[in-house]
Amino acid sequence: MILWELFHTFFIMGFVSFGGGYAMIPIIETAATDYGWMTAERLTNMIAIAGMSPGPVAVNSAILVGYSAAGIKGALVSAMAILLPSLILVILVAALFIKLHHNPVVEKIFYGLKPLVTSLIIFAALKFALTNNLITIKISFRSISLLVIFSLSLFALLKLRWNPVYVIILSGLVGIALYS
Repeated sequence: MILWELFHTFFIMGFVSFGGGYAMIPIIETAATDYGWMTAERLTNMIAIAGMSPGPVAVNSAILVGYSAAGIKGALVSAMAILLPSLILVILVAALFIKLHHNPVVEKIFYGLKPLVTSLIIFAALKFALTNNLITIKISFRSISLLVIFSLSLFALLKLRWNPVYVIILSGLVGIALYS
């Protein structure tokens, strides 16, 4: 039963989610917590691992959620389920792309989806910030230090144009130094 739930959930997610892996995070979180596959806090940690691991974050997240819920079989089923819709859609789009890519209706649909994708990514970021007490009313060393790490990381990425890999490594080292 759980394998079917994993397959069905990630297959539907793969079909209806636009904007990439980070835009899918709120949907993955809702499914994982509703089915009891993992807590929101554990999922947050898994998403961090999925984001730093090679490959698409949505697939990595599906694999980690599937593994948490049903072991190796769950990981395999979840990966297959989230990848299958993309494969089907890419084949269909490739077959129709030449005919449809200049269609005004298609252009308007994709233009309308851009704000949705942006809002889903911002929603995921805010949800993570709330789950990890980055955004909080009570002031503590932990909340201030998390906000400082976030601010400096964002500054390094946007203004200094550092490679994200270096920012991830440096943030991890700062985390070890501050919280060990």
